[in-house]
Amino acid sequence: MEAVQRRRVTVRGVVQGVGFRPYVYTRATGLGLAGHVTNTPEGVVAEVEGAPDAVSRFCERLAADAPPLAVVDTVDHWEVPVAGGAGFTIIASRTGGPARTLVSPDVATCADCLTELADPADRRHRHPFITCTHCGPRFTIVTGLPYDRAHTTMAAFPLCPDCAREYEDPADRRFHAQPVACPACGPRLRLLTGSPPRESAGADPIAEARRLLAAGAILAVKGLGGYHLACDAAHPGAVAELRRRKARGDKPFALMARDLADAERFVSIGPEERELLTGGVRPIVLLRRRAGAHGPDGVAPGCPDLGVMLPYTPVHHLLLGLPGDPPGPRLLVMTSGNLAGEPIVTDDDEALDRLAGLADGWLVHDRPIHVPCDDSVVRVCDGEMLTLRRSRGYAPLPLALPVAVTATLAAGGDLKNTFCLGEGRKAWLSAHIGDMDDLATRYALERAERQLESITGVVPALLAADRHPGYRSAQWARRAAGARPLVRVQHHHAHIASAMAEHGLDGGRPVIGVAFDGTGYGDDGAVWGGEVLLADYAGYTRFAHLAYVPLPGGDAAVHRPYRMALSHLRAAGIGWAPDLPCTAACPPDELRVLERQLERGLNCVPTSSMGRLFDAVSSLAGIRHRAGYEAQAAIELEGAAYGAHGAGPGHAFGLRVPPDPAAGPVTADPAPVLAAVVADVRAGADPALIAARFHASVASLVATLCDLARERHGLDTVALTGGVFANTLLSSACARLLRASGFTVLRHGRIPPNDGGLALGQLMVAAAHHTP
Repeated sequence: MEAVQRRRVTVRGVVQGVGFRPYVYTRATGLGLAGHVTNTPEGVVAEVEGAPDAVSRFCERLAADAPPLAVVDTVDHWEVPVAGGAGFTIIASRTGGPARTLVSPDVATCADCLTELADPADRRHRHPFITCTHCGPRFTIVTGLPYDRAHTTMAAFPLCPDCAREYEDPADRRFHAQPVACPACGPRLRLLTGSPPRESAGADPIAEARRLLAAGAILAVKGLGGYHLACDAAHPGAVAELRRRKARGDKPFALMARDLADAERFVSIGPEERELLTGGVRPIVLLRRRAGAHGPDGVAPGCPDLGVMLPYTPVHHLLLGLPGDPPGPRLLVMTSGNLAGEPIVTDDDEALDRLAGLADGWLVHDRPIHVPCDDSVVRVCDGEMLTLRRSRGYAPLPLALPVAVTATLAAGGDLKNTFCLGEGRKAWLSAHIGDMDDLATRYALERAERQLESITGVVPALLAADRHPGYRSAQWARRAAGARPLVRVQHHHAHIASAMAEHGLDGGRPVIGVAFDGTGYGDDGAVWGGEVLLADYAGYTRFAHLAYVPLPGGDAAVHRPYRMALSHLRAAGIGWAPDLPCTAACPPDELRVLERQLERGLNCVPTSSMGRLFDAVSSLAGIRHRAGYEAQAAIELEGAAYGAHGAGPGHAFGLRVPPDPAAGPVTADPAPVLAAVVADVRAGADPALIAARFHASVASLVATLCDLARERHGLDTVALTGGVFANTLLSSACARLLRASGFTVLRHGRIPPNDGGLALGQLMVAAAHHTP
């Protein structure tokens, strides 16, 4: 009798909701093996029985040939007693026990589903919720593990007989696809208009929504992770009205283009951007405007880039029109469904209430969104992806950690908040939460944290937060900690630790961390932000920083860059002559008050912020005097610099280098650079030239400081981090100079350099003091 062997196989990773059980079924039956496969909280568990050679072949390439959406971390298998029996089955999921599997992010509609969506002969023709094993919602509909329909927000929609047959057919693309649906079994789309909102009388909600959009209406559209506010980007009146209603200021809107050709009329798309736009994630990609191209009016005033994405749900494709549809908008503004500072709306009743003053109609459906998830935002720097907001399509994929950590929750920062859970060699960075000024955002943080704990099984024994005494995220962490220890982590140390963790450094050797941003609480109570730290996970030394200048009026200086320019000029000993753009931009009464304020030091906390220096130069060059959104002045300074030709080298900062490193950090004085900018302004230099020279000056400063740190401390790895390094012109110039000097350069890719990546660094620093 031929020998028979039985093995139990446990597969961990992103293996639920991605077609892994159907894949196991097909593989096992193809090899003539008996047994079964099931979902469990710890992953996919299978038992296979048959000829030893066939069993070995089954196990050997299980990970290598996995479905495209699967991410296999481990495959463990061991021999168990032979049980006999014939045939291979998918059995009911096993519940109970700690969660140790991973949930897939939401995935854009696949090509096969799009073909069916447009096919009049297909029973899912124009079905707004078409999906299969390879695409559709995952993370935003999961209510528990293991991942089965009963543990998703699709539980309320029983399968019709046709969908049930597909679901149970191993040869079908929808075999065990949990969100599977059709027009017979739901969900259902509705269009609500009027006051109070009531269902539109039109037979086709999509057709009526397209008609309203073309007429200039603003619609609230329920998506995967929340509501969008949408309008026709080619309708200037609608765009202006949306901006007014949302209190958006000049902040850019994101665009959704029907296809690449529609986007390419306005922006340049390289091969890397093309791949990001058309892949399974479909983030918003920041793209450079085409020179001379007339883009949609009012979408991103003064901004050098346009944020563009392609449709990623069936509803989006239907709104933008399928082949043969009547003409309609081909380019939509798609912005988060919220007021400025509030979290994205996910609940239908809440949408009717909170968006009542913003939308003319609501395109809604009856599938609940379990967890909010905003669109991700990326750009390309030197041919590689740079993530600016890590959310839909990426969360909740885990990050591999270079060292094992105890179960830890890091609360992140107050701007662009994300939190991070970690245990062992894995960390889970949350989807984008938002700015913590609004009470609703703090509630959103609490809900999202509970949900991520439930799907990861991490029960934090340790918490981490920023050192800023006024941060709301830190106050929340203190309340949430209870009797558990809470580690307070310096802001820029966390930025550097985040870059180290992303690049797999174990912390055994310090790096030279260049942390440039707008605001971070310093050890001396000042506002830091132009820092060079020698850091590992356990600690840091402040090697160098930008010279302190007063921050007059706190947030007033952030919103009015001319105040920062005048403060920098005064610190540099340069008079406030009326011919300088920043002086002319300041109202005379305010100018007199500002002068007295700086003389007396009233409400003038010192700052070393590089972000504020970018603001100052933007105003001094006449580019931007008032900022309507975060970093607007710096963004427009970068945009201007791209247009310069023949800028040549920058100007040198003044350096104060203590002869003994123990005497304190090196100080970089911007006074010589500011004097050169003033000279350029008075000589009538093009603002683009001034901007480009300033970027070159900062890049040269970074290279000089890193050379000095290597000379004194023997370190040769540099981490570039902080929100200023979202500036690809600066990042590229710094990396180029540093590599030419023989440094290894670490830059962010999958993790944002801004405060959206802060929590990962907090987790690593806190865990360094509490080994598992």
